[in-house]
Formats: sequence, C-alpha cells, structure tokens
Amino acid sequence: MPIALIHDWLNQLGGAEDVLQTLHRAYPAAPVFTSIYYRARMPVEWRRWDIRSTWLDRIPHIHRRHQPFMPLFAWVWAHYTIPVEHELLFSNKSAFCIGATPANSAARHVCYCLTPTRFTYDFASYRERERIPAASIGILNALNAQLRRWESRAAQRVHTFIAISREVQDRIKRYYGRESLLVYPPVDLPPLPAPADDGYLLVVSRLLPYKRIDLVIDACARLGRRLIIAGDGRDRPRLESLAASHAGANITFAGRVSEAALADLLKRCSAFVFPGFEDFGIAPIRAMAYGKPVIAFAKGGALDTMIDGVTGVMFDSQRVDALIEALEKYRVVTFAPSAIREHSEKFGTERFLSEISAILGR
Repeated sequence: MPIALIHDWLNQLGGAEDVLQTLHRAYPAAPVFTSIYYRARMPVEWRRWDIRSTWLDRIPHIHRRHQPFMPLFAWVWAHYTIPVEHELLFSNKSAFCIGATPANSAARHVCYCLTPTRFTYDFASYRERERIPAASIGILNALNAQLRRWESRAAQRVHTFIAISREVQDRIKRYYGRESLLVYPPVDLPPLPAPADDGYLLVVSRLLPYKRIDLVIDACARLGRRLIIAGDGRDRPRLESLAASHAGANITFAGRVSEAALADLLKRCSAFVFPGFEDFGIAPIRAMAYGKPVIAFAKGGALDTMIDGVTGVMFDSQRVDALIEALEKYRVVTFAPSAIREHSEKFGTERFLSEISAILGR
C-alpha cells in the first residue's frame, strides 16, 4: 500500500535519523514528510529522496537552532494533512509529528515512538539541558499544559504504537494511556574485526549537555586515562574548557568523523563510555559489535541493551565517583569479545526490518 514516512525535523543526525534511513531503504518510494530540512547538514544521497518540508523552512536560523520554535512546530503538525493517496502513515516520532492527519479517512497510522515529547512531558529536565531563560519558563509551563492535552488527543488517533525500549513503553502507557509493541531500533553491524586495543576510552555522541560527557572528562582526568570524544554540538566549547582545566589530561576532541574513521576508532578503543540517560542508544551497540565492553549509566535504554558483567559495566548514579568505580571495575573483568558481539546481533537491521514488516503486514 502507498506509505508515507513522517519525521519531526531533518537538521541533525542521530539515532532517529538512523531509523529513518533504514525505513527509507525498505520503502524507497515512500515520501518523507517533515517540518524542516537542512540539506547542507544531511547526507548528500538524501537529496534524491522525496522529502517534503513545510513553510517553517523559511524562518531564519531555524535550521541551526530549532529549540526556541518548539510550540510553533506543534502548531504546524496539528494543522498538517498527509495527501489522500497514502493509505499508511508511519511516523518516526520524537516530538509533535504524531499530530499529522491523513486526508484519507481510511488510512492507518503506525507510530514508531522514540519518546513522548520531552518538551511537553518532561519540561523540567528539557529546560535544564536546553538552558531556557528563566523569564520564559512561566509562559512555557502554561503553554505546555495545553500541548500535553493536544498530544494526548493526537495519540488516541494512532492505530498502533511501537516503542523503542521498555522505558519508552512505560512512558507511552503513562502519558498516553496506550499499550505498545516493542521493536528495538536497527543497528548496522560490521564483521567482527581482529582484536585491537590502543588503550583509550571512547565516547561517540552529539555534544549536548544532557549527554553528560562532562562526567567522562572529569573521571578520565582523575584516573589519567586517555579519552577520545568523537562528535560535535553546541556543548563542545564548554566541554573543551572543562578538559583544558585539568592539567595534563589526555583528552582529544575528534569532532564529527567519517564512517571509516569511526569504524577505526571503535576497532582500536579499549572500551566505550555511555554516560547519558537515553531512550535507547545505538552507539553502544555499535561498539559491542566490535566486541568492545561498554561502561553505561544504568537507566533508560541501556537496561534493554546491556548485560552487566558480560557486555560491560553499569553504574547507578550520574556522579564522577560512580563512573570512576565502574571504570576501575571493568579493568579487572575479563570480557569475551565474541560474547559481546553475539549479544549485539540481537539488535541488527535485518531483525528490525523483519519485525516492522510483520507489524505493517498485520
């Protein structure tokens, strides 16, 4: 049947965009409906896709910093109609695109829910990590009460919810009152390379405050461990300043790296560090695909993807001393790269496509 893919915005690359790319690979004829499309930052090959954005694309500076426009995104999606020829709407949702309405009243809506919108349902932590000015908080709190009511109503029009983790399943039930299926996101798994270990710890992430990369910098500086940070983002100046404040720390900011360079970093690292509270987390699974142990914060998606003591070590609190304890512990545990790799294969792309295809077939 004619499928429409729906995605909140296309101005940055992350796990949500990995999912979208996999879906488009499976359904290449499907158009992608989105609010904004920052062509210069997205993969060149995506320019061959049928991507349809809204008038929001014309607002100055919105591509580089979309967060201040969040209420406007909600308004746009609340008034967005998917053309009548599409019989199945498949939304890849982290924010408000769940509100898109089909012109075809018989169309079905399947929502792959990355999370209920943090801006509306977890505004306290959202405002903290996005550094929203104090003067705006009162207005946004009042607005959020209306946005929650609207999003809850929009969620009732969805025919099937699919959650990316047990954490997100709980949120869908709590905030929307809906049950959901569970399908883990897709991860492209390389062949397991020959063992290599250059002794450094690795972080691969967008550099944003809530990712808590500051914990890793402080812990590695105190332990004298070499750390490489791959990725970019608006928190980079603060993190670089923090690293510079530790005299003698061996910390390298690699910036945004190519796929080949990332593969090489993963192949040669000693362990991968994942300190944030994430809905799922594709990056640590990629590290596990190389047989590398992961040191992860024991909350959110890591509880679905990690086996403590087998695929790595988990720590229970986002404190430097807790991370240091986990980093010290992993050094005295003997991990089996083949067992770590075998575990990562439970999250491969073929498994994802098979499970999604079965759901859409029903």
